[in-house]
Amino acid sequence: MKRWRALIVLGTAQFLMVLDTSVMNVSISKLVEDFHTEVTAIQGVITLYTLVMAAFMITGGKLGDAFGRRRAFTLGLIVYGTGSAITALAPSLWVLALGWSVIEGLGATLVLPALAALVAGAYRDRERSVAYGVIGGLAGAGIAVGPLLGGWVTTYLTWRLVFAGEVVVVLAMLCVVRWIPDVPPGPRRKLDAGGVALSAAGLALVVLGVLQSSSWGWLKPRNPPFTLLGFAPTLFVVAAGAVLLWLFCAWERRQQHRGREPLVHLSLFRVPPLRAGLTMLLCQNLVLLGLFFVIPLYLQVVQGLDAFQTGLRLLPVSVTMLLSAMAGPLLGRVAAPRTVVRCGLLVLLAAALWLLGTIEPRIDNLAFGLAMGGIGLGMGLLASQLGNVTQSSVGEDERSEAGGLQYTAQNLGSSLGTALIGSLLIGALVHAFTTQIDDNPKISDAARHQAGTAMEAGVSFVGTDQVRAATRRAGLPPSEADAVVDSYATAQLDALRAAILATAGVTLGALAFTRRLPAERAAGRPAGRRAGEAGR
Repeated sequence: MKRWRALIVLGTAQFLMVLDTSVMNVSISKLVEDFHTEVTAIQGVITLYTLVMAAFMITGGKLGDAFGRRRAFTLGLIVYGTGSAITALAPSLWVLALGWSVIEGLGATLVLPALAALVAGAYRDRERSVAYGVIGGLAGAGIAVGPLLGGWVTTYLTWRLVFAGEVVVVLAMLCVVRWIPDVPPGPRRKLDAGGVALSAAGLALVVLGVLQSSSWGWLKPRNPPFTLLGFAPTLFVVAAGAVLLWLFCAWERRQQHRGREPLVHLSLFRVPPLRAGLTMLLCQNLVLLGLFFVIPLYLQVVQGLDAFQTGLRLLPVSVTMLLSAMAGPLLGRVAAPRTVVRCGLLVLLAAALWLLGTIEPRIDNLAFGLAMGGIGLGMGLLASQLGNVTQSSVGEDERSEAGGLQYTAQNLGSSLGTALIGSLLIGALVHAFTTQIDDNPKISDAARHQAGTAMEAGVSFVGTDQVRAATRRAGLPPSEADAVVDSYATAQLDALRAAILATAGVTLGALAFTRRLPAERAAGRPAGRRAGEAGR
């Protein structure tokens, strides 16, 4: 039992790191109410949290290499706990963003790469495979238990207590952090500040462009702060981010050529299993966070459920994801990682398509619960394999850097999931609502013009009660107001289906990237050689 004490601490840290996002997603309506803001503002806060982690995760891994992984893990917990305390007391939206999105995000960038390396250092062979299965299961539990825990606390107490509780848990972890065997630090080298700046700015611009596309528009300007050549700035911002990422790669090659330590050894991307694992992690989190942004909106805004009722509807995800992720080591005895991941993707695809059929004005709890269970099962199968695949693809001296890349891929996927799927949701809502009111003979041209003017000023995913109130303020007769509200209600469901269909498309596309995953069952064995020398 003593040898598993480290896993208790590391697993608790993994659980905490992913709990926040699921709590925030299920508390969207309450956050909008408490801070007198809109859904898109909370979407931005959620995206900023994962973006901060994606932008600085590799840097956190490098700092862990230089100062010691347990020391980085401990410092990260302190920073994270500080951010949780600020979040619990946040009086305004910008303080919430500072405490949760920025400070907690920066703490996570120290904790997670060190966590991945500490697991690899504490366990070997079969035990390592078991440990990564447990870590994957707890990550899934954090994502899925968060809605139930956060929903109950948000509904009957206040969401702030979740973050206050995190402070207590962090303090308890700091008391037993010495249970984790340390991994000696490597030689201390100068941090690649140029690489940090270029990678962070490039990722930030890409995600910012995708996030703002819902209000700016992709090509035709909707409500942008400025235009370029008559077009919305969205694609220009994304392109600028892509250029910075290209410059980052060129800078890293130059650093290596000069004999300096780069932020990322680009040779790692030439290791096929690692490259495939990182791609799958990005796709997995894009789909998961996209769904976990859309589904609470369906349950709360369309169905009118409170946060706790929403958490109950998401409980099947928790159960099946935890069980299937924990079964990873057993599955590894009879099937290769590639096979398990492909099965997970097919289950996830089937569940997403099933979920499409449940998006109706009145929810069918049984059908919806089965879809949620299928999503959890598919996600758990992926989580049971991908952490071990990425860490087993490299040698011991590259564990921390691989961990940084692993969590960068996960959080970039999370950022894009919330931003891209949220953007598609709003875009589909605008298109469907416009089509509905144009085709409805009960709606006058004047009402269509008023609706068009309102959409040009900005669109948010709101309840039908708010739309009805807007029609009253506009002075529409009752019959015409009813037609507008009915058109919006139909557009809501169409937009939700379009967003879920997009996640199904990403899942289907991810199958193409599984070819380079390990095809043999012995995936828990360390690579034992430098990535640059690994097979192509």
